[in-house]
Amino acid sequence: MKIIADDKIPFLRNVLEPFAEMIYLPFTQITKNTIKNADALIIRTRTKCDENLLSGNNIKLIATATIGYDHIDTNYCNANNISWINAPGSNSSSVKQYIAAALLYFAEKRNIKLEEVSIGIVGVGNVGSKVAEVSKILDLRTLLNDPPRERSEGKQNFISLEQLIEESKIITFHVPLSFTGQDKTFHLADKNFFNKFSEPKTIFNSSRGEVIHTNALIDAINLSKVYFSALDVWEGEPNVNQQLLNLTNIATPHIAGYSVEGKANATAHCVNEINKYFNLGLSPNWYPSKLPDPYQSKMVKIDCAGKSKQDVITKIIMHTYDILKDDGQLRKKSNNFEMLRSEYYVRREFDFYEVQLIHPNKSIEESLVNLGFKLI
Repeated sequence: MKIIADDKIPFLRNVLEPFAEMIYLPFTQITKNTIKNADALIIRTRTKCDENLLSGNNIKLIATATIGYDHIDTNYCNANNISWINAPGSNSSSVKQYIAAALLYFAEKRNIKLEEVSIGIVGVGNVGSKVAEVSKILDLRTLLNDPPRERSEGKQNFISLEQLIEESKIITFHVPLSFTGQDKTFHLADKNFFNKFSEPKTIFNSSRGEVIHTNALIDAINLSKVYFSALDVWEGEPNVNQQLLNLTNIATPHIAGYSVEGKANATAHCVNEINKYFNLGLSPNWYPSKLPDPYQSKMVKIDCAGKSKQDVITKIIMHTYDILKDDGQLRKKSNNFEMLRSEYYVRREFDFYEVQLIHPNKSIEESLVNLGFKLI
């Protein structure tokens, strides 16, 4: 059998080769002609799997190493007996790290105590649930909006989008991109959305760029309806709207989910699903044998004397992930969006790190353990 894979998917080489002919291509070269006679595809979001690509070919399974799947025409696939899988939740802890860093930078920059702030989370799936978890650990009042979950679970844990807008100081989006239906998220944050703001708010988006109407957000910032914004995703990627880039406070190139663990989880999910689907004979529950180490030290040591819990956690999280490094890279090289993603450095999640606290208190210790850190 023959598998075509995006050549930027990490940890994949030499895994399936004993069982299949593997061909690795840049996403720009995954075309109707190059996938001829292939049985499966392993792709990322940049490969649009629709009739234009798939018609007349022999593809049986599409595996995308991403949580989102709006780049796959699922209706076409279902109608043509093409199976597809995504990797839900694979990078949720990575996004948790990103949002934590954004929250703490925002608080430091604006001299704000997070315990006095409310955050509204729009979309509470695998990723949004992790964001809710970290928000509570950081002592924010946490509000949840998720219409599909509300319909299936009841209203007790969820509020309407209108109430969330009214009661939240920070609004963060963690929804899939959907263009139709009652849960449409395309341009969910449009002019009408921002016009409902009774006071300036903070906006985070690490879901899909098209969830926010670019011009509506630009207007909202210029009208001081939005006074702080952190954007990891952009309408029309890989092109970045320069006006919005200049206006936003944190700008990154769609890397919120790009921790080493997030990438390894997604690749492993694709490999294991392909193994099951084609009955290849690879050992079940495959996972990369070794993950690379980051440039910073694994051990973090901090004296808690005279510091608040927020101050201590800020210093530790900033050690694991400097969000301003990614911000600076995008501002310098916004025309090289894909390169910034494909050549992204090694970023490890919280549970990789060991923390030594001097003069700690129980609240700090509990919060760090709940975030995933190992205390030594």
